[in-house]
Amino acid sequence: MSSTPIYKVTFFNQGEVYEIYAKYVYQSDLMGFLEVEEFVFGEKTQMIVDPSEEKLKLEFAGVKRSYIPIHSVVRIDEVEKEGVGKIVEAKGGNVAPFPFPSIVPGSNKES
Repeated sequence: MSSTPIYKVTFFNQGEVYEIYAKYVYQSDLMGFLEVEEFVFGEKTQMIVDPSEEKLKLEFAGVKRSYIPIHSVVRIDEVEKEGVGKIVEAKGGNVAPFPFPSIVPGSNKES
């Protein structure tokens, strides 16, 4: 195993499931958030381009640190080496994001 652990973080974001790899994952000072730093993507020398990973690279291009809401996290694994990060559509299954109350800003209606 390498000296610096690599973490695979799986989380929900806007109806999609993200699977990313990073060197640092820890609880944020911002209450209710997880901090993820130093994203790891596939080898730069590989000839085959994965469109899902390319979409992920574009989305996180220039991002130093990302704050992910704790209730969106599905799983965090420490892995031996990075895999291929991906974004897939969340389909109806046995895993769903933690429900939260839907509050519409500016509505002060009481029932």
